[in-house]
Amino acid sequence: MVAIVDYDAGNIRSVEKAVKYLGKDCRLTSDKDEILSADHVILPGVGAFGDCMGHLKDRHLIDVLNEVKDKDIPFLGICLGLQLLFNDSEESRGVEGLGLLSGHIIRFPEREDLKVPHMGWNSIHFPKSGRLFKGIPDGSFVYFVHSYYLAADDRSIVTATCDYGNTFDASVEQGNVFATQFHPEKSGEVGLQILKNFLEI
Repeated sequence: MVAIVDYDAGNIRSVEKAVKYLGKDCRLTSDKDEILSADHVILPGVGAFGDCMGHLKDRHLIDVLNEVKDKDIPFLGICLGLQLLFNDSEESRGVEGLGLLSGHIIRFPEREDLKVPHMGWNSIHFPKSGRLFKGIPDGSFVYFVHSYYLAADDRSIVTATCDYGNTFDASVEQGNVFATQFHPEKSGEVGLQILKNFLEI
């Protein structure tokens, strides 16, 4: 069973739909036992960093997600779900993230030639091999919607980058923890293959 963490963030249903399309049993849940007994755990999300950390705290999910990492359950963060895995975000100063991975979330610069949020299709490139991207050609296009981006402290965990004003980290992998800034569930056949690769880990 795939546990999709339910914590009052947006865009959860589209992830559920994609997982079911791939033939996997999944459940939207904030129940500790369901999450920790799952074969795979997905933390999706669209929303504000501080608000969503508050929702995770209110639902007593912060320790649960740390335990998912410690139990070596394959764990995927998507969009805001990626950002929450790191230390902090310029969107919500003073709010600590989960800190499962080391890095910081930064706002895109204000520039006349740069629309923020970064919204739409953009190509990704692979600085190193990542298990999510098995069979995915370098330069493939995926779908983004975000105003903030990841700068990972440990460059060795970065498996995909994207250029938008500057080069930013679009995907990471460390042990059983994976994350994408883009939305695989909205990225057509490429995105479905990325999700399939995760669910086969």
